[in-house]
Amino acid sequence: MARLKIVRATGETIVSITPVVEVAFEKYAGQGLYKQLREHEKNSDLYWLAHNALMRTEVIPPFGDDFLASLISVEVIEDENPKVG
Repeated sequence: MARLKIVRATGETIVSITPVVEVAFEKYAGQGLYKQLREHEKNSDLYWLAHNALMRTEVIPPFGDDFLASLISVEVIEDENPKVG
């Protein structure tokens, strides 16, 4: 399972892109997560994904300027131990 490395003014957080987050993204974007990220390469998609993942574990501002202003960077990192089978 891929994860997000989210760096904010308050520090760094690593969150998993869980099935719940992935399905929410697919509803938002209208297509699969990896296809959307590969073909469109929009940072706003990463920021939306980060917001959706974070809001499941902590209280954060609604998606918008306040949340975006708190971000320094967001990147997708692959699982170090992918499951094969």
